[in-house]
Amino acid sequence: MQKNVEKMTINYSPNFDLKKRDKKKIKYLIYHYTGIKNDKLAIQKLTSFNSNVSCHYYITRSGKLIQMVPDLYVAWHAGKSSWLNHRSLNYKSIGIEISNPGHEHGYRNFSDKQIRCLIRISKLIIKKYNIDKNKILGHSDIAPLRKIDPGEKFPWKFLSKKKIGIWHNINFKKLKSSRQKNYEEKLSEFINYLKKIGYNIDYSNLNELKKIIKVFQMRFRPELINGKLDLECFNIAKSLCNIKK
Repeated sequence: MQKNVEKMTINYSPNFDLKKRDKKKIKYLIYHYTGIKNDKLAIQKLTSFNSNVSCHYYITRSGKLIQMVPDLYVAWHAGKSSWLNHRSLNYKSIGIEISNPGHEHGYRNFSDKQIRCLIRISKLIIKKYNIDKNKILGHSDIAPLRKIDPGEKFPWKFLSKKKIGIWHNINFKKLKSSRQKNYEEKLSEFINYLKKIGYNIDYSNLNELKKIIKVFQMRFRPELINGKLDLECFNIAKSLCNIKK
């Protein structure tokens, strides 16, 4: 991979499975933000023996790319996770960490340099491992009750125009007119749509369900994140079910 990416450096993490995996096992591309104040601290954590976390690629605030675990080794980035009928997605994925302080430390926009770097490395990974666009996900998609990264500032819509990930095809003005129109009577139908998209809907109370709706909104309706089902969210979910994966 290195010969295809300009100026990639290597800073290996010790946190990976020693057994190599078959290239065909790689089915997912997962994006994270670091949730740590700066690059120095984030890199220290990802390369520390005691942290038990890592990633395959790290993108610095200035848009530089660092490889931390070779592709054919399982990096420890996803934790308890699921999508479609798959569980424990570490074994089937490439994980990319993008430097951002996150919601607890002053969440901010990802820089243009970061996104340009992300597009380059993502396209190479997608091509090399033939990754479906419905399997290009955020950490919050695969662990909605535990994680909220990469968050509402992550440019999913823009990436979809570069053929990275999925996005709905509904006219924005039409969508906006349905915003905040309560549609909770269709909650069970909405949940079924989420399952068809790939979300593993496993919740035990209304607070957990609200978290799942928020995660969906962060990705597909970042303009308003309130954990409430309205007609706009319902229509987006329905539309996503009809997109060719």
